[in-house]
Amino acid sequence: MAGSPSTNTAGKTGSGMLAGLLAAALFGASAPVAKLLLPGVGPLLLASLLYLGAALGLSGWLALRGAASSEARLRRADAWPMVGIALLGGVGGPVLMLVGLGRMSGVAGSLLLNLEAPSTMLVAVLLFHEHLGRREVAAALVIVAGGAALGYRPGELHADGWGIAAITGACLCWAGDNNLTQRLSLRDPAKVVRLKTLSAGLLTGTLALLTGAGLPPLTTVGLALGVGALSYGVSILLDMIALRHLGAAREAAIFATAPFAGALLAIPLLGEHPGRADAAGAAAMLLGVVLLLRARHSHRHTHAEVVHDHSHNHDEHHQHDHAHAGSGPVTEPHSHPHRHAPLTHEHPHVSDAHHRHSHR
Repeated sequence: MAGSPSTNTAGKTGSGMLAGLLAAALFGASAPVAKLLLPGVGPLLLASLLYLGAALGLSGWLALRGAASSEARLRRADAWPMVGIALLGGVGGPVLMLVGLGRMSGVAGSLLLNLEAPSTMLVAVLLFHEHLGRREVAAALVIVAGGAALGYRPGELHADGWGIAAITGACLCWAGDNNLTQRLSLRDPAKVVRLKTLSAGLLTGTLALLTGAGLPPLTTVGLALGVGALSYGVSILLDMIALRHLGAAREAAIFATAPFAGALLAIPLLGEHPGRADAAGAAAMLLGVVLLLRARHSHRHTHAEVVHDHSHNHDEHHQHDHAHAGSGPVTEPHSHPHRHAPLTHEHPHVSDAHHRHSHR
């Protein structure tokens, strides 16, 4: 029997938060490993190998899973969002980041890359009509400030105007990528992420070869592919689950904790020693996550009529018949095109695919 809207929403929000934190940890952990691989590979080719490793890992998982899945399949209408994701996240973001990093210190670049989270939030709220309450905005800003503190090193900051503009442009590209990916989060996440990472890997690899990159040793290639399968493939897959249940704005705040995992792994792997700023940044991130977890948003709201397709159970938001399914048994979860009748009620919720409404 389906639970109450409050219980179902709380469960999905909790699972989205957990998926987002795990995704951030896996992605953040790749940074010190990538730093070790970078001198022998080069940034563009390394990015390509990491993305291709993710695509290969997800292809293996899909082959083991087989055709049976409760997730909704990709459709022709999803082609343009996928093109946008590939161009923004697979080409625009990485290229602008590399241009920017070449015109400033590594510390300045790391600090400016923290703009990705607030950029994603602004795009989500202003263009895609997501909602963040005051407490959630405050929690997100605390997390972003903590990430900036982790990368801060006095005396190591220098940048020029073009470098700052390039890094800012990269963050805006990734903000668009994140929000477009959220639009596809109701589709089969493994298939979306495989297509996303494969296109990004091929595009960045082509750019690397065109700019004169040479192939590294096979052991380095294998290690990069393995890191990509875990820290990109599994990470982005978990991140899509977070996007599905939380919306892009809240996911961005959670994913901004990624530098914390990287800083922790850098201690044994690179021999780095955390300072006071690192401890303060970690504490700020922890406080921000706790505030975000405790935030509650509830009011009387109306769901407009909509027809769409995604994996679902029969909760209060999904009451419909299954005449299309014939006489066979209906298992849950399952996916099929279904209609949501207009519904007005009140319960705690976030800006997921079923809760985009005015807050005037």
